[in-house]
Amino acid sequence: MPDVDLDEADRRLLRLLQRDARQSTQGLAEAAGMSASPAWRRVKRLEEAGVITGHVAILDQRILGLRASAYIQVSLTEHTAATVAKFDSFVRGQDRVLECARVTGNADYLIRVVAKDAEDLEDFLMHALLATGIVRATTTSFVLRQIKATTELPLG
Repeated sequence: MPDVDLDEADRRLLRLLQRDARQSTQGLAEAAGMSASPAWRRVKRLEEAGVITGHVAILDQRILGLRASAYIQVSLTEHTAATVAKFDSFVRGQDRVLECARVTGNADYLIRVVAKDAEDLEDFLMHALLATGIVRATTTSFVLRQIKATTELPLG
């Protein structure tokens, strides 16, 4: 997919939307220093170009009782297409897995997981992840304190 050419007005709109996607078109336009119709057309163009892929609510995991977070390095038993596809499918079906990336280095994957507590995380590890039969090893790093978490992409 080719890069989309963004001008400064597009970047202003995107910065504002990343901070609060609920604002009205009029409010967005005023904050971006333009009128409502051009702002609306630009946002629609950015959606059609795939720059804006959705609008979500960001929830507080602690208030929802998800007090444990961990990054887990996962090494697979083998690297066949079938094993990789099985792991990818497993991860997509796990609501506790928030992120998954295939990585270079000592592990094959890095996943970010949330759980109610340490015991709930252990349950995920033992009865879900390792139970797949395709995981050779894992290394788990508990998050002690989140220093920065954002969904905002840098727009230059």
